[in-house]
Amino acid sequence: MYKNDKIPIAAYCRVSTEKEEQLLSLLSQKKFFEDYSKLNNYELVQLYADEGISGTKLKNRKAFNKMMIDADKGLFKKVFVKDISRFARNAVDFLNSIRMLKEKGIKCEFINSNLSTEDGEFTLGILALVAQEESANISKRVKFGKAKNAEKGKVPNLVYGYNKICGELFDLKINNYEAEVVKKIFSMYTTEGMGANKIAKYLNDNGIKTKRNCKWTQTSVTRILKNPIYIGVIINRKEEILDFLTGKRIKNKKDKWLIKNNPSISIIDEYMFKKAQDILSKRFESFKSENRRNISNYPMSTLIKCDCCNHFFIRVKKKLKTKEYVKWCCGGRKSYGAKYCQNKTYIDEKDFINKLKDFIFQIIINDKTVKSRVYKLLEESINNQGESLELYNFKKELNKLSKIKQKQIKMYETDTISIEELKERTDELNNKINFYKNSIKSIELKNKSTNVKYLLDNLFLNSENLFFEGFIDNIFLKNIISSIIVTKNGEINIYFKEISKNFNDLK
Repeated sequence: MYKNDKIPIAAYCRVSTEKEEQLLSLLSQKKFFEDYSKLNNYELVQLYADEGISGTKLKNRKAFNKMMIDADKGLFKKVFVKDISRFARNAVDFLNSIRMLKEKGIKCEFINSNLSTEDGEFTLGILALVAQEESANISKRVKFGKAKNAEKGKVPNLVYGYNKICGELFDLKINNYEAEVVKKIFSMYTTEGMGANKIAKYLNDNGIKTKRNCKWTQTSVTRILKNPIYIGVIINRKEEILDFLTGKRIKNKKDKWLIKNNPSISIIDEYMFKKAQDILSKRFESFKSENRRNISNYPMSTLIKCDCCNHFFIRVKKKLKTKEYVKWCCGGRKSYGAKYCQNKTYIDEKDFINKLKDFIFQIIINDKTVKSRVYKLLEESINNQGESLELYNFKKELNKLSKIKQKQIKMYETDTISIEELKERTDELNNKINFYKNSIKSIELKNKSTNVKYLLDNLFLNSENLFFEGFIDNIFLKNIISSIIVTKNGEINIYFKEISKNFNDLK
């Protein structure tokens, strides 16, 4: 028998917008189920309600998904819903959900239509299709309305630099304080040579918040720099929903964009905006050509994560008197300061890699399963490198970079440039040169190795061989290491893929 001899039930209700009248409807639905339970002598265990959520996608409906989880726990024996369209507007999701509940012995009842899962899927399915078609028609009407508003020049609801009157679709008012910040951002970027990262740090250090009262990031600054609204250009229809059921969006080509000019809301002039776009474009092309993220010059690139702010650790060079040290530190703290992240741990690169070598070597010699996996990865690494890189092109590029470096050295030797200028010009060259040298070594190793098994077996004989330059690189490490997490206390936790051991606190 159930508590107080009452059958435990759940009720589900949903409204698709957050408008006041819809939320009042939700309150009305809640009261209805409370009264309905008392009248029919049920125990209302839980009332699940989704506010401002579309009925076409289950993944976004937190209350609905919580109800399905609770159904597994046996918290209730029946689910009551006022109408089929409140349960789901996607016929497939509707049928799948009632089947899942039915398998658990849970009955669904739809009060308005006086139907339940006992009436069979055919009748319920027809009504679910009707609800889906109604949703499709609503989607068409909304899409048509948005298209008309876009043609008139609809402005964003929330954009830094402006205030918007609630309900006004086509008018923005310049926020004088924020407008000055926007001007400062463009000035720092175009005339002071500051990057988006440094600008974000400057804004945060000076207590300036975003429109949502958050800290600035490189992304939020770049978004400001790219937005043509600051020269009075409003762009709509950059993308559209392809399927109302999945909510999948597609980006439109520029010829489909709807562009309106409104000089009254411009904050900066077109010359400064164009200059910012030119700088952005050049920096992007430079980044793309160097392909830094894919090349991953350093073994630990995008592998070490901060436990405090979830940013990757970055590689920094430090000079102490005459000696240079290479260390890794939190990228979040480095970019946005100590207030953003409390993790002040510095990891010595050479020391860390040596310890990591020893760890991996010990795993390999003590665990046959791990040795087999690493063996396979090494073999794949050799084969992939041999197939994907062309030795001739790499040597050609290396020769070109070496000549450029020699020219810079000659300029220094003839007092054309200072030692500081030489260092600045050759630092990036050295990184590229090292990359091509390492890649060439890898390819040549593959070409010389007629017996891969012999090579790999010998590789395991000595831990010093395990990390020889140009062979086991960032890509290989990412294949065997899941993550390296560093806490603010300096504790380093290493987690290996498909390995049950976790290695904490490197010492």
